Amino acid sequence: MKWHFTALSFCFCFSSSILDSRLLPNDTQYISWSPVGHKLAYVWNNNVYIKASPTAEAVQITKDGEENKIFNGIPDWVYEEEMFGTHSALWWSPSGNFLAYASFNDTEVPLIEYSFYSEDTLQYPKTVRIPYPKAGAKNPTVQFFIVDTQSLPAFNSTEISPPAEIKSGDHYLSVVTWVTDERICLQWLRRIQNFSVLTVCDFARATGNWTCPKEKQRTEESRTGWIGTFQPSVPYFAPDNTSYYKVFSNAVGYKHIHYINGSQAPIAITEGRWEVISIAAVTSNFLYYISNENGGMPGGRNLYKVLLESGPSSTKCVSCALNKERCQYYSVSFSEDAQYYQLDCYGPGLPMSTLHRSSDDNVIRNLENNTELDNSLKDIQMPSKKFGSISVGGYDLWYQMILPPHFDSSKKYPLLLDVYAGPCSQKVDYAFRINWATYLASTEQIIVASFDGRGSGYQGDEIMHAINRRLGTYEVEDQISAARKFSEMSFVDKDRIAIWGWSYGGYVTSMVLGSGSGVFKCGIAVAPVSRWQYYDSIYTERYMGLPIESDNLKNYNSSTVMARAEKFKQVEYLLIHGTADDNVHFQQAAQISKALVDAEVDFQAMWYTDKDHAITGQAHKHIYTHMSHFIKQCFSLP
Repeated sequence: MKWHFTALSFCFCFSSSILDSRLLPNDTQYISWSPVGHKLAYVWNNNVYIKASPTAEAVQITKDGEENKIFNGIPDWVYEEEMFGTHSALWWSPSGNFLAYASFNDTEVPLIEYSFYSEDTLQYPKTVRIPYPKAGAKNPTVQFFIVDTQSLPAFNSTEISPPAEIKSGDHYLSVVTWVTDERICLQWLRRIQNFSVLTVCDFARATGNWTCPKEKQRTEESRTGWIGTFQPSVPYFAPDNTSYYKVFSNAVGYKHIHYINGSQAPIAITEGRWEVISIAAVTSNFLYYISNENGGMPGGRNLYKVLLESGPSSTKCVSCALNKERCQYYSVSFSEDAQYYQLDCYGPGLPMSTLHRSSDDNVIRNLENNTELDNSLKDIQMPSKKFGSISVGGYDLWYQMILPPHFDSSKKYPLLLDVYAGPCSQKVDYAFRINWATYLASTEQIIVASFDGRGSGYQGDEIMHAINRRLGTYEVEDQISAARKFSEMSFVDKDRIAIWGWSYGGYVTSMVLGSGSGVFKCGIAVAPVSRWQYYDSIYTERYMGLPIESDNLKNYNSSTVMARAEKFKQVEYLLIHGTADDNVHFQQAAQISKALVDAEVDFQAMWYTDKDHAITGQAHKHIYTHMSHFIKQCFSLP
C-alpha cells in the first residue's frame, strides 16, 4: 500500500538533430535507451516498439495491446503498485542485445469506476475506469518474453514459461534480473505468496532458444507468513555469473545474506538478532550491504562490507563511526563497476551526501552538507526526538517521541500518536524530517509519538508475521497498549491523547477509535481502508489469504471498521478521503460514513474532489490546516 503517482516526463535529446515528434508518438507511455549503443524501446498504445537508433524506423514487437485489457511492456495498476513499483515492464540485457518484457492480460479483471468532476464547466462528470483486482477477484495473467534485437528490423521473440509448480495455479512474475547478455534470472510467486521459485535461463546460440534448467531453480518458502519483506529479494550474482547472494529468512526468522552455489546448501554470510535490509554491491573481493545491526536499534541503517572467501569476523561497518552524532541512517548508491559509491545520510542530524572510493572507503568529496539549511534552522526552535522501548504483547518494542522545544518533564503535554502500523512498516527510525509533527511539537507544544508494534518490520519474522492472516488485530491492540503506557508517563496529559494516520494508518486509527478503549479523546483517519475485501489482491492476500469460506473469510469479516461504528460515540472522529483515489477507493470512507450515520454517530468528514491517495496540490495545504484546527480544538488549544 504505497502511494501511487502518475508522472509526466519530458525527454530532451542533446545532439545536432532534435528527436522530434515524427520520430516518436506524442503520447508514448514509456521509453528506455539500451544500456550500450543507440537502441530505443518504447511503449505506445500498450504495445512495445524498438528502434535500432533514434532516427531508424520503429519495429513493432507486439500487436495485441489494448487499453485496460492487454498491457505490453508496462504493468497494469496492481503490478505497478504492489509488485514492480515502477511504470515499466521492459528490461534491456546489459549490452542491449536482448529486450525482455512482460505482458499482462486484464480482460477478466473487474473494473473500479469512479467519477472525476474536472472543471466546473463540465456538465456531466467523467467516469474513470481502471482494471483493479480486489481481494479474491480475478487477477491479471502474465506472460514473459525475450526479444533478440541483434538483427533489427528482423527479430525473434521467445516466451519463457514459469516452472510447473508455479504454472499450475494463479501466480505472479515478481523479480527480473539480467545476469549477462545471455543469462536472465526470474522469480515467480504463487498467488498465495508463501511460495516462490527462482529460475535461471540461458540463451543457446546454436538453437536461438532460451532454456531454464530445473537444476538451476531454487524454491523459497515461508511457513510462518509471506516471502520477503514485501516480495522476494533481488539476487546479486558473483563475478562468476553463476553463484549469487540473496537475502532471506534464516532458521530463526531473521533476514540475512546467503550465498547460493548450484544445488549446494545455502551458506550464511551474515547472522544475528538483527536484519540485513538490502545488498548494495558485490565485487570479486567484497560484498556491501545495509543493515540495522549497529546499536541494536531496528530503526538504524548503516553500510557494512564483508571480505568474501573468509570468516564472518571480516565484516566491517563502513559508516558507523563516520559521523556518529549526525548520521545513523544511511542509504548508498554504487557506480557501475562499484569502484565508487555515494553515501547518503538521512539523520538523525541534517542529511548529508559524500562520495567514496571503494578500495579504501575514504571520502573523496563532500557532495552536500546542507550548510544553508543548518544556518536557517539556527533561528528556529526545533523539537527534539527521544527514543525508547516498552514491553507490549510480550516483546520489547520501540517508540519515538517528538518533544516540544525546551521540553519540561514536570509539565503535562497533550500527545498525538502518529500511526501507520502496516505489515513490515517502520515509523521509529533515525531519519531527519521536517513535517506536520515538527509544527505540532514546536508551535503547538504537542508531543507526537510513534510506536512499532507487532507486524512491524526489520526485527525478525516472529514479530512481523504475528499479524499473518489476522490484519486488524495485534497491530491495532499494540497501538492502544503503547498509548496507555504513554498516558502513565508523568509528562503526558492522559485526558488529551489523540491518534491519526493515513492509508493503512487511517485503518488502524479507525479500528483503535472504534475499540472503546477509553484512551483516546479524538482521531483523524485519512484515506483509510475499512474492509479488506475492498483493497487490491496482491497486497491484501499476501497477509490475509483469500476471502473464501475454505480460507480466511472469517478474519476478513471480523476486521472491518464498520462493525465498530457504535463505539465511535465515545470519541471525536475526522474522516478524510480524496474522491479520485485509485488506490484506496473512496468507497472505503463512504462505507465508514454510512455505518456511522446508521449508528447515529456525530462525526466530522472532509472529501477532496478529484484528489488521489496522496492529496497533493492546493489540497495539501488545506488538509494539514484542517487537521491542525481539529487537533487544536480536541486539545482545547487557543
